[in-house]
Amino acid sequence: MRTVKAYCKMGKFAMASVHFAAATEADAAALRDIYAPYVTGTTVTFEYETPSVEEFASRIRGVTAFYPYLKCLDGDEIIGYGYAHRHMQRHAYGWNAELSVYIRQGQTGKRLGMAFFHALIEASRLQGLHTLIGCVGLPNEASERLHKRFDFAQVGYLDKAGYKFGEWHDVVWYAKRVNDGEPSEPVAFADVPAAEVERIFAEAAAMTSQK
Repeated sequence: MRTVKAYCKMGKFAMASVHFAAATEADAAALRDIYAPYVTGTTVTFEYETPSVEEFASRIRGVTAFYPYLKCLDGDEIIGYGYAHRHMQRHAYGWNAELSVYIRQGQTGKRLGMAFFHALIEASRLQGLHTLIGCVGLPNEASERLHKRFDFAQVGYLDKAGYKFGEWHDVVWYAKRVNDGEPSEPVAFADVPAAEVERIFAEAAAMTSQK
């Protein structure tokens, strides 16, 4: 499994406890624990019931067959995860992907969202994807700021698109182009050169320590 530990100081990379790596099905229980509070206490996800560990592992398996599914660790503890996934099923949509990021409760404010977005955008670009999509259930000011910081443009707004916790919630759609020109068939994340993946992980880790 590819993993890099790094932080940024005076323009150089050095060893640190926060690092990024590819998530696997073995991480299902830990990632589910991060996700559960978002299901039971927020409208960040419109899911009503927390999936089982087995279901979560199945989802990881489905994503990692083609897309990046990343985790961030502080020492041995997973403190967040993020992934790209298929946006729509028809073949013509195959150059698009939607991004999702979840941070463990109590670990916000460490630039983890920015680090995950940087890593996922870079990974998707190297895969040969064309457009990345963000779907934000409102209210979610932090996610809206994150998308705008990475130059995602608002491309749609759905009024009363989801019903959770006894009320309707609007949804905003964002998009960012990461490649231009005539496309070639995208490659699986597993086929992105290891040196490029290590670079992405190092840059992401460095972002968590910048002041």
